[in-house]
Amino acid sequence: MKADSARKKPCKHFPVRRELDDGYELDDDVARVDVDALVRFLTTEAYWGRWRQRAEIAAQLSSAWRVVGLYRAGRMVGFARAVSDGVAFGYLADVYVDPAHRGRGLGRAVVREIVEGNGADAFRWMLHTRDAHGLYADLGFAPPGPDAMERPAPASRRPAPP
Repeated sequence: MKADSARKKPCKHFPVRRELDDGYELDDDVARVDVDALVRFLTTEAYWGRWRQRAEIAAQLSSAWRVVGLYRAGRMVGFARAVSDGVAFGYLADVYVDPAHRGRGLGRAVVREIVEGNGADAFRWMLHTRDAHGLYADLGFAPPGPDAMERPAPASRRPAPP
């Protein structure tokens, strides 16, 4: 199987569209993602990748193994994307919930769907975060063991220090 076809046929992928409390909804339909809202948040609010332009964000969106949007009244208010080989490894990226919608467990619901849904619970997952260690620890993430290494991005593409 070619790498491109592995991305297009994710492991056990069944479309997810699920109602949450208080009128929120999770949906993994990439066509429903509000690209304008995504670009606006990632380039102005997110500390981790403001250097990206719309074209780069759109390319990441189109090549994602899976995305999960969080919606309320038809408006996208949260998002997460995963990069994966569809078999054994996943990288969690660009997780956010609009500030006005935080504090309701919605970020946890989005992340749980990405890392546990559609067979992804069998993957080894990685992520980078500066400020949400508690959220991710509650979902099974921990500091890497002795078998993990990282090659950081160039300084021009690293998040600014807190």
